[in-house]
Amino acid sequence: MKYSRNPNKGILATVAFALIATFALAGCSGQPLSTREEGTLGGGVLGAGAGAIIGAAVGSPGAGAAIGGALGAGTGYVVSNSMQNTQDAQAQTQSQIQQQQQQLEQQRQQIEQLKQQQQTE
Repeated sequence: MKYSRNPNKGILATVAFALIATFALAGCSGQPLSTREEGTLGGGVLGAGAGAIIGAAVGSPGAGAAIGGALGAGTGYVVSNSMQNTQDAQAQTQSQIQQQQQQLEQQRQQIEQLKQQQQTE
């Protein structure tokens, strides 16, 4: 009697495990995930899923998922880290613009006060 292994069963188990692990990790944080964290987790999940599918084709879905997950997480981190750095720089620039606008408004008010003082003298 031959033993027949269903490769789809391994893929489904690996993808299910990756999804459960992702939600478990995301649930541990008390605050929303940063862009960097979202990209790393998303890349890991997609990489694990793709790796499991490719690994199943060659008879090793677990190894494929592990390799794909690591490569996907690494790629996701690199891309999302760049995005996070850009967002941080934009937020800093926006903060500086707001501070400068406040200073301009204060100077306008001071100019108006000086004009009023000159008119009353």
